Amino acid sequence: MRGTHGEDPHLGRAVSGLYFRGTSPGLLGYNVALWRVWIPLNASQIMRAGIEKQLEPALARVEVPYLGTDLLSAAVPVEVREHNHGLEVAVTLGFPAAGYACQLADEVTTAIQHETHFKQVDVEIHSKIVSHAVQGTLSPVPGVKNIIAVASGKGGVGKSTVAVNLALALQAEGARVGVLDADIYGPSQPRMLGVSGTKPRSRDGKSFEPVEAHGLQLISIGSLVDENQPTVWRGPMVTQVLNQLTFQTRWQDVDYLIVDMPPGTGDIQLTLSQRVPVSGVIIVTTPQDIALLDAQKGLEMFRKVNVEVLGIVENMSSFVCPDCGYVTPLFGEGGGARMAEERNVPLLGRVPLDIRLRQETDEGLPSVIRDTSRDLAGEFREIARYASGQLSLRPREYKGAFPKIVVEEANDHQV
Repeated sequence: MRGTHGEDPHLGRAVSGLYFRGTSPGLLGYNVALWRVWIPLNASQIMRAGIEKQLEPALARVEVPYLGTDLLSAAVPVEVREHNHGLEVAVTLGFPAAGYACQLADEVTTAIQHETHFKQVDVEIHSKIVSHAVQGTLSPVPGVKNIIAVASGKGGVGKSTVAVNLALALQAEGARVGVLDADIYGPSQPRMLGVSGTKPRSRDGKSFEPVEAHGLQLISIGSLVDENQPTVWRGPMVTQVLNQLTFQTRWQDVDYLIVDMPPGTGDIQLTLSQRVPVSGVIIVTTPQDIALLDAQKGLEMFRKVNVEVLGIVENMSSFVCPDCGYVTPLFGEGGGARMAEERNVPLLGRVPLDIRLRQETDEGLPSVIRDTSRDLAGEFREIARYASGQLSLRPREYKGAFPKIVVEEANDHQV
């Protein structure tokens, strides 16, 4: 098994819910407005007759928890080739899954061997992350495929801690990730990522180069002003700054831009929904009723402005005593799950109240990248796979995929 992440322009046609493609199909090419399009001529050139039908029940047996269904029903692209009396199979997921690739390859191999006569099966797992639909007619941010907002209805629920660890978890799974600290009044991401005092450079005096932190691309008002000075700005100034940070940063081929939102449903949230192309939002809450009330308001606000809610993360779900291991539900139990069920959205995961989360973000080395916190890193990587898996089921975004066509009126003297 081998996992890769990249682009493949030669996708084949849909066959019974799956996209089968081959290594050398007959293709017809033509140009339309300087855009080259390739079309497979004949499905029989892609796969030997009979293999398609044999593979369908095999792949229907393989459930992908992060998609909530099986490979066949999710129409996951699959490439199959016969080689030396065996099969070479490539499965291309729409989300990063480095920590899941080996397990999935084993499950696909077992299913194919059970449903077909092939005993030699070599499976590769790939990830191809594309842009997904956003609200309204907004165009993508240059250099960014998808924007995921991390929001909460109120402060104090650990939203920023979840956001930074989610970003690092997506990176650990194989994605290129950026972080936009949109909490203008209380920026915390520079300190959490250990780059306090590092200012972004500007090559032209008009745009920012993002600060690099543990492999992430970061921009924050906290990198531009003294972190000890309060930001005393009115709403219009705050929204202008958010626009500048979003659109005047030179993002470099980012698969997911994680936006750490301020708490509440105010100016910044409205600006984000009206001007920034958001692919989805994650709501962070704690289990107690008071936090759930505000989280529900935040969730419904995003629904009203047509931003897709990817799911809920229940933070501080329980307290584990570091000395004896006794589990205490300090803030109640099951609140996130109840809210997810009532609002018909997924519960992406639960994060315990653990002293290591506080200590490690204070030190600028969040838990996902600490060897001493592999259990916490595993929780966040599961959340990252569920969130990006849910996003991969969304329609694709094609705005900006085609070249701009300019029609000029010919000079009267031209022939």
